Amino acid sequence: MSICIIPARGGSKRIPRKNIRNFCGRPMIAWPIRAAIDSGCFERIIVSTDDDEIAEVAERYGAEVPFRRDAELADDHTPTVPVIADAINRLDVQRRTPVCCLYSTSPFVTSADLREGLERLENTNAPFVLSVTNFAFPIQRALRRDVSGKVEMFDAAQMQTRSQDLEEAWHDAGQFYWGYAESWASGSGIFESGAHGLKLPRHRVQDIDTEEDWRQAELKMRALQMDDGAWK
Repeated sequence: MSICIIPARGGSKRIPRKNIRNFCGRPMIAWPIRAAIDSGCFERIIVSTDDDEIAEVAERYGAEVPFRRDAELADDHTPTVPVIADAINRLDVQRRTPVCCLYSTSPFVTSADLREGLERLENTNAPFVLSVTNFAFPIQRALRRDVSGKVEMFDAAQMQTRSQDLEEAWHDAGQFYWGYAESWASGSGIFESGAHGLKLPRHRVQDIDTEEDWRQAELKMRALQMDDGAWK
């Protein structure tokens, strides 16, 4: 069986306490915990946190919090990989155990996504499998805007290229990363190692870094709740 590790530090600044703030009827962290439980993938669902209140909420919704994360791994600049490697070391996870890093602010993740991610890890040679989605607009036609409001293309040579002739671009969906314990412990970057991207639909992807993001995410969730078919 595999292990789920949910990193959830207490010091969020742009949206204070966002890991446990109410999101459409339950604490934000409760959504990914529930998806992990429903997936049936995991022997253990662990929350790595430095915060007692987050720990209490996580345990109430079915996760384990067997340790408190050290302060040096809980600041604004700590990357994801060392946090997961720290948890793997503390839990003495065996090197070939599949480990999923599931973000605490991913309310749109589904149990089916998590199961498919594990299947891809087990059936490809990729050291990591991560959730990705495609950009809605061709990035080759991106604009830069200066303080006066003047805009110009990053690459003016693409102005006359038809949209359908431009290469499709993808980005990290920011929901989960699967990898074997040995891959996490190696310290190599997820994007440096030939990772495999599992496609998610754009309507189930939302960064939640600002109050505007939060509002947009709530609107998406309410729309999805009214249309269960959109989750498939």
